[in-house]
Amino acid sequence: MEQRIHEERDILERERHEVLDDLERLREALKVSEVKVDTEEGDPDLHEREKNLALVHALEAKLQSLDRALRAIDLGVYGICERCGAQISPERLEVKPDATLCLECQREVERLAKRGQYREQTIF
Repeated sequence: MEQRIHEERDILERERHEVLDDLERLREALKVSEVKVDTEEGDPDLHEREKNLALVHALEAKLQSLDRALRAIDLGVYGICERCGAQISPERLEVKPDATLCLECQREVERLAKRGQYREQTIF
């Protein structure tokens, strides 16, 4: 089990570094594309900037997820659902190593979020 946790930490840390590198590149691209635009001509790069901004937001969320999983390892609760306390299936962790919710809780959170009724509550 200890070896598996060590391997999971390595995977999470590698992925975290990749996300940080991607964020740095995207943020730099956003800075470069910040130019004065002639309002009569429109902004030919607007779509690209909006796409990059959406990617930045998605990567920031991924970074938070990775940090949360690394914190769970530090606390000794990696692989335990932070919402209900049940074991997260090894198959789920293999597919999504940064998962901090079991599949059932993840589905419930997504369902509640769609309705605007989700407030984050964890047991850790």
